[in-house]
Amino acid sequence: MLDTIVSIGDTLKEIRETKGFHLQEVADKTSINYTSLSRIETGKRLPTKPQVQSLAQFYSYSENDLIRQLISDKIIYEVQNEDLGLEGFHLAEQKLKYGLNLFNDYKNQDKFQLQSRRYIGNKAKLTDWIMEIIESETEGNGTFIDIFSGTSIVAKSAMEKYKTVILNDILYSNNVTYQAFYGTLKWNSNKLVELANEYNTLNSKSIRENYFSKNFGGKFYEKEVSKQIGYIRQDIEKKKKNNDLNSREYAILLTSLIYTIDKLANTVGHFDAYIKKPITKRPLNFKLIQTSDFKGAKIYQEDANELVRNIKGDIAYIDPPYNSRQYSRFYHIYENLIQWKKPKLYGVALKPEPENMSKYCTVQAKDTFKDLVENLDVKYLAVSYNNTYKSKSKSSKNKITLEEITEILNNVGETKTFEQSHTYFNTGKTDFNDHKEFLFLTKKYDK
Repeated sequence: MLDTIVSIGDTLKEIRETKGFHLQEVADKTSINYTSLSRIETGKRLPTKPQVQSLAQFYSYSENDLIRQLISDKIIYEVQNEDLGLEGFHLAEQKLKYGLNLFNDYKNQDKFQLQSRRYIGNKAKLTDWIMEIIESETEGNGTFIDIFSGTSIVAKSAMEKYKTVILNDILYSNNVTYQAFYGTLKWNSNKLVELANEYNTLNSKSIRENYFSKNFGGKFYEKEVSKQIGYIRQDIEKKKKNNDLNSREYAILLTSLIYTIDKLANTVGHFDAYIKKPITKRPLNFKLIQTSDFKGAKIYQEDANELVRNIKGDIAYIDPPYNSRQYSRFYHIYENLIQWKKPKLYGVALKPEPENMSKYCTVQAKDTFKDLVENLDVKYLAVSYNNTYKSKSKSSKNKITLEEITEILNNVGETKTFEQSHTYFNTGKTDFNDHKEFLFLTKKYDK
């Protein structure tokens, strides 16, 4: 009995050697590259199901026997280092007995929702309040402009009413997220589920150090997990270059990677610094996102003040950064990961050269905001603002005061102000007692 308990890699190697094939010959006949075959046979990675099927056909060997071995190896990999691994295995056995198809069906898989991500200043808890005011104070359902889309949580809500929703953000990582969630290009869910399963079987011990692990391992991410992140990112890029992925599939995988690693980051929610304590090892559980195809989505990655000169709509929702903290610096690791240019990094936080810096985070904020609202060709403006200008932290202090923003909006239209208390994310020394969220609703004067 014990001589039959071998890994899929050992079995494949024994079959090949018994039949007298050289590894290169198998690679040539099956289109599985030599390196992958070698890593499979030496146990450094598991084969995919299509690879097992291809090898079974080439060797004239029982496909079912090999797939059984593959499945058992996957289970062992998942449970061997878990205290409750065996109990989890028995629970899975019961689920399968009752017919749940959890692993190869995108529809039935646990997926990341749009709001399943940490993001400074996100409006997830305020969206209903914002949209209710817009609904009651404005007319029309043509075009909604979210000029600083961020997580796009407000834009997604607007998609329930408006025929066209314009999304814009200067960050690469946010732009790819919009393409992933709202694109309409057809994509192969079975292919991406298969890839997700493959990424979850990676053995970090057999993965070489890479750009991501060398720079961020042991700092922003646990060392072994950082190797997996770098490997997966490189693999996605390779598949894109080989035309194995279309642009939507590429965006979905990159966005899924961001969402997967978000809660594994050794940070307080952004990448301005990492926590200088030992990092608890947690498994990388790669999951896909839940897409929300929307035919009316128009996606841009432009300077907001330049873009507004070329678009028009019924209403523009405006939620710019108001303090000196640049989002491109807060989320530099995601920007780096998405662009994958592997730049030289600087400082303790390992940031690249500055890019996509916003004037709204500088002393030019007031004039830049004034220029924006004056040049927006819309009937209504909806502007979010919070009263952190009383901050004790210089970097958190608002660059535009409540009085200044009120004056600017009053000059371009009839303005109403709405407010409500809101608990704000805070890791610094700012006193957020009596913190309020404001929404200005301006009906613009006719020109």
